[in-house]
Amino acid sequence: MTFREKSAALHSVRSANGSTGSSSAASKKPVWEYAPSPEAKDHIEIKPQYDLFINGKWQKAKKYFATVNPATEEKISEAALASKDDVNRAVLSAERAYNKVWSKTPPKERAKYIFRIARIMQEKAREFAVIETMDGGKPIKESKSVDVPLALAHFFYYAGWADKLKYAFPNSAFSPVGVVGQIIPWNFPLLMAAWKIAPALACGNTVVIKSAETTPLTLYKLAEVIQEAGLPEGVVNIISGAGETGAAIVNHPKIQKIAFTGSTEVGKLIMRSVAGTDKKLTLELGGKAANIIFEDAPIDQAVEGIVNGIYFNQGHVCCAGSRLFVQESVKNLVVKKLKHRLRSLRVGDPLDKNTDVGAINSKMQLNKITELVNSGIEEGCSIYQPECELPKRGYFFKPTFFTNVAQSNRIAQEEIFGPVLSVLTFRTPREAIEKANNTQYGLSAGIWTDKGSKIFKMVGAIKAGVVWSNTYNKFNPASPFGGYKESGFGREGGLQGLKEYLKF
Repeated sequence: MTFREKSAALHSVRSANGSTGSSSAASKKPVWEYAPSPEAKDHIEIKPQYDLFINGKWQKAKKYFATVNPATEEKISEAALASKDDVNRAVLSAERAYNKVWSKTPPKERAKYIFRIARIMQEKAREFAVIETMDGGKPIKESKSVDVPLALAHFFYYAGWADKLKYAFPNSAFSPVGVVGQIIPWNFPLLMAAWKIAPALACGNTVVIKSAETTPLTLYKLAEVIQEAGLPEGVVNIISGAGETGAAIVNHPKIQKIAFTGSTEVGKLIMRSVAGTDKKLTLELGGKAANIIFEDAPIDQAVEGIVNGIYFNQGHVCCAGSRLFVQESVKNLVVKKLKHRLRSLRVGDPLDKNTDVGAINSKMQLNKITELVNSGIEEGCSIYQPECELPKRGYFFKPTFFTNVAQSNRIAQEEIFGPVLSVLTFRTPREAIEKANNTQYGLSAGIWTDKGSKIFKMVGAIKAGVVWSNTYNKFNPASPFGGYKESGFGREGGLQGLKEYLKF
């Protein structure tokens, strides 16, 4: 890149005091910032109103609600608020499709439909990424490099398994579950839909899926793809709504399985609702993951893992590494490097390709984060936030971490679901294990060390469904994901994800 090109990409900013003539100002090095690099959105097609997608057609609802861009607080569109009657129509449509068409469709043909959905999504990848960012607030570079590619990968992966189930589960008699009810959260709407829809279809089930109230748009965009792919009517029914809509799905007598991703509180309600029925159930709930840094770890690499573990998607990640355990001998070094790294994070417009931390998904979630951060301050923990100017509009929160945190502090126990990290210390591996397991959750964990034997010892002792070593937040459709304790049960992804949608 030439000097002229670099100058076009970057611009200098004067020092805060604004003086240009003093010798002290002249001796200061210029501060460089990235020039704005917004992703174009003029090519994106968003309807002013989205109806329910039932039986392969768009059907009106009695009520609609606004979906808002959390970065600007502006209304993007309106989505249908599905009533109990709407849920019933969707379930009956799925039941007809299962009995008359999908259960009789050869597995090889089912695979073709799933593959076709993936290919059409691939062609519309940029559109999906921009809409996901506008509706959810996450940085566009994350939507483009993580959410959409992983969603595609799940459809491609399960398309490959659709006609090979007898090899996946040899010497076993199995059949599809039937009509499946699926409820997804707002933090990864498109990816969570792919996690659930793809294996369900591969196993021969039909689907009624509900989006989160704040992020319905990419799921309705997926409905357009399903229509274009020619999937038989009623095989996938897509609706939107709030808690009452989800409860109607859970309690419907014709649904044979519930797959839910969301909060632990709602997961407990669902467990009570299906108790005493023959419905299958998988729950992927909250987390309070431990990210453990040993003194022999590659510290610079570990710091990047810390940042990726908690500030990715503004901390709106159930498996976020929100509890950082650092061996005492390197605590000061890690905190120093973490402060330096946080000062380089760019908070702002999610559609700007330079943005590292986007907008909090909703005003309600921002209030929850703020309340828990204030509790940390009141309980005597030391807070660090980098100096950065937040946009005047929208729901934004600075990347934050606390030191001098005790195990009993709320910020170390409760899931904040935001860009907030608690830093604690340990001396021995045994102490690290005890502290990491001192939580009601058990979804994920991270370990950073140069010693392979230490990794295997820790992995066997930590009570978490997913444990990463010398990395964090790495996903693959062939690898199962799920938790223990109050993080839920059942698995999504891999062969284990297929098994959840079959009866044996």
